[in-house]
Amino acid sequence: MALSVVTLAGVASAAQGTVNAELGERAGNATLGAVVNNLGGALLVGLGVLALPSARTGLVALRRARLPWWAYLGGFGGAAIVLLSAYIVPVLGVAVFTIAQVAGGSLGGLAVDRAGLAPVGRLALTRGRVAGALLGVAAVTLAQLGQPVGDLALGLVLLAVAGGLAVALQSALNARVSAASSAAAGMVVNFATATPVVLLVAALAGALAGPGPTWPDDWYLYTGGLLGVAIVAALLVGVPAVGVLRTGLALVAGQLGGALLLDALLPGGPGLRLPVLAGALLTLLAALIAGRGQARRKAAAPPERVAVPEQPGTGGRLVG
Repeated sequence: MALSVVTLAGVASAAQGTVNAELGERAGNATLGAVVNNLGGALLVGLGVLALPSARTGLVALRRARLPWWAYLGGFGGAAIVLLSAYIVPVLGVAVFTIAQVAGGSLGGLAVDRAGLAPVGRLALTRGRVAGALLGVAAVTLAQLGQPVGDLALGLVLLAVAGGLAVALQSALNARVSAASSAAAGMVVNFATATPVVLLVAALAGALAGPGPTWPDDWYLYTGGLLGVAIVAALLVGVPAVGVLRTGLALVAGQLGGALLLDALLPGGPGLRLPVLAGALLTLLAALIAGRGQARRKAAAPPERVAVPEQPGTGGRLVG
């Protein structure tokens, strides 16, 4: 169920990338799409905190949790990938950027799960997990066959890989915050850290100065924030259940499926592309393969021994 939720979030992520890119292009600056995305998401989360007492209770619980300071930095990963894609994709092309990002996300997922940063705990580097990560990268490479390739600048490729690593850290840290309090608190922390970074970069890039941008009238171009909230919420469901690696693979499978739908449904789109369909299915298979070793370890684990309170005339004992 968790993988299904995250896969649907991947479809939303494909739509989010499309509307943010078009909004930035039509408004005259690539970072403006990211600005609207994060401001919209922060506004929605803020309204949710004001409207829902349970959200405020989660924030109070978070103050008492006393997590280490670095646990609150997950939003930086989301800001990083949004901003990097705005500047790197026009140079490298979508294909190279996507492959590099997924490679970084798979490597980061393996490392983060092994370190135990996510609430699911430490997950060993089993053959199934490594094979799933490699198959995921191969599947995305297959999906990008035939796509145009830009200038292969090594520095930008490495930045795209770093962006994938940042997303893996974002997923783990946000889930850690959520586990210590509530999902609402995890979303608040995510947008509270990401939005200032996006605004700062936009200001440095000159997007917030000079002549005002030309904002388009199409309402759907402003739905990036809503989609972003849904994506973050789905990641908070997936990571505690299956870990960062498998969550990331399921998200990528949904992104490929969403891209396939957009290509087939949007006017002037390239239509159904078999490599993308094959890549989406193989990435889902990679998410399943990556969980095989984990499932076997759980099945082989000895039953937990718990203490039974002493009863009159019996004496305490341990039972399975």
